[in-house]
Amino acid sequence: MAKLKLDLHDIYNRGDEIEKELNKIIEEALEKKIKMVEIIPGKGSGQLKKRVLKFLEQPHIKAQYHRIKKDSKNFGRLFVYFKK
Repeated sequence: MAKLKLDLHDIYNRGDEIEKELNKIIEEALEKKIKMVEIIPGKGSGQLKKRVLKFLEQPHIKAQYHRIKKDSKNFGRLFVYFKK
């Protein structure tokens, strides 16, 4: 299965870049018909993960993907699955 990966460790403290990168990876997944995107906000305090989830829950973003899965073995990782 083809997938894309976005690691947010390097930009965790730059809010505008975080949303820009999230938008970019979602657009790329849609253009290339990628079925899954792995997003790594990291473990930390959990604030970045909350921010990513809040971004993904926006109605205009949510309409573009099928579901989100939180990794049960790694708290610092999310999977976003796209409609076929």
